[in-house]
Amino acid sequence: MSLRLTPLLRGAAPARLYSAGAKLPAAPAPGATGSRDVIREQQERCSVPLAADQISDAPPELRQRPVRIFKPSKSSNTSGKSGTAHWRVDFDILEGSARWENPLMGWASSADYMQATYLKFKTSEDAVHFCEKQNWPYFVQQPHAPRIPPKSYSANYDYSPGKLRLHQTK
Repeated sequence: MSLRLTPLLRGAAPARLYSAGAKLPAAPAPGATGSRDVIREQQERCSVPLAADQISDAPPELRQRPVRIFKPSKSSNTSGKSGTAHWRVDFDILEGSARWENPLMGWASSADYMQATYLKFKTSEDAVHFCEKQNWPYFVQQPHAPRIPPKSYSANYDYSPGKLRLHQTK
């Protein structure tokens, strides 16, 4: 199967790959003054899609590895929610890639080369679309909605019958 790379149109358009049987748009003759129908050429180009895993150089064992799509929770030692507005695609832990302590520095090491790799997306639909295009098995972990009880400053001074609450200050 021979692949041919088409030149870029206007510099910002991505290059597309075609299979050997795909119909390529004809280039205008060197002396022709007729205008090109760029929209029609792009529609013809997009009508023959290729799966991303066919042109990827990723190792085959990476294609069968499941990924988790989730929305990260806020850090427990901060009160802000920075870094939680996006969705992440994270690779599952590889079986048999035990972790060990590096004898030289004492750092934790692993045989899993994808353990710290993740991708960020704005929505879960974008992440799912990317995983389907890459032919990766995936599962979506929905975020838990935090239950925030109603609070009132005046509730600190409400009368409640029973034993008196004592607050020690020192």
